[in-house]
Amino acid sequence: MPTEEAAEGGHDLRHHGDAEVRDDGSKLTDLAVNVRADTPPAWLLDRIAASLPSLAAYPDGRSARAAVAARHGLPVERVLLTAGAAEAFVLLARALEVRRPVVVHPQFTEPEAALRDAGHTVGRVLLREEDGFRLDATSVPEDADLVVIGNPTNPTSVLHPAGTLAELARPGRVLVVDEAFMDAVPGERETLAGRTDVPGLVVLRSLTKTWGLAGLRIGYVLADPGTIARLERAQPLWPVSTPALAAAEACVSSQALAEAAHAARRIAKDRDHLVAGLREFACTDGLRVVEPAEGSFVLVRLPRAAGVRRALRDLGFAVRRGDTFPGLGDEWLRMAVRDRTTVNRFLQALDRAMTVAGDSGAHPAGDEGTWGAAGTGPGEGTTADADTGTG
Repeated sequence: MPTEEAAEGGHDLRHHGDAEVRDDGSKLTDLAVNVRADTPPAWLLDRIAASLPSLAAYPDGRSARAAVAARHGLPVERVLLTAGAAEAFVLLARALEVRRPVVVHPQFTEPEAALRDAGHTVGRVLLREEDGFRLDATSVPEDADLVVIGNPTNPTSVLHPAGTLAELARPGRVLVVDEAFMDAVPGERETLAGRTDVPGLVVLRSLTKTWGLAGLRIGYVLADPGTIARLERAQPLWPVSTPALAAAEACVSSQALAEAAHAARRIAKDRDHLVAGLREFACTDGLRVVEPAEGSFVLVRLPRAAGVRRALRDLGFAVRRGDTFPGLGDEWLRMAVRDRTTVNRFLQALDRAMTVAGDSGAHPAGDEGTWGAAGTGPGEGTTADADTGTG
């Protein structure tokens, strides 16, 4: 039986973008964290502040829960408020009785980490670069009784068709779709939120990315009433604070939805500008962009990525390393979409960083400096990976 480290392929599943901007990185221009830069807005801060005099009372989530339900046209029994989407992954891992959970990678690593911590043996389906990291529903094992996939997927920025995801549904299977970044997609194309016709569907949403509330921790789960009841029983009492409940209610108001829709259109234009700039490095520097990118971030592959990332830090910019994502290696970087002025400064810094990394002539450990296969180890880069281990 493989060790846990071998089963995880050496990937640090607990590494997230915020690690790039802690301590000595706190003064860097942040392209590592996928939180909208100009948030939270003043009106939202006012709503949160107005809740503070109520802190002596225990939180009452009924109003916020009803507001979220109304936003998606669902009964309240299909909604559970959580302390961010991360708590939802823990609840799913602990509350559901599953035998063969499968996580579709590359994607946010916390779902697999939570499943392993709960003692589950986790299977992986690794999407391939040559397929554009797009899902083939037939690659998921038929006996998988829990399937987790992101849409749009972090870090690839791929938006899977809703119909393709719905094909994964089976009687007796829980299909978890992480839509933490869906409100950054204009029109929320391909969302499954609000659908009640897909058996076993669980949709996770986060309010921290679009509204800059990562420090407040607020998200929610949409699922059938039975699943919601099981997850709720696994929660501690009063899991969501009063300020977070106030934020949840505010962020699903008509005013907020209109603002989010406007922000999504702006992000799409800024992303196009970033991608166009990155393409300029394709011929001379071998950089490749995963396209079409549909989220508020972009994934790129380039030689000597670790050296480039270090050089970017010296030039004042933080980007997200990609080698902690199963299915990716140390030639991958993820960068958040920012305004055009910031992007232009970043592209200039990237030009210098690639020159510095190239002049160094040394490859980081494990970086062979060649394109090769997309996988990071034996068996990775295939559609179905037997890589397993216990949490």
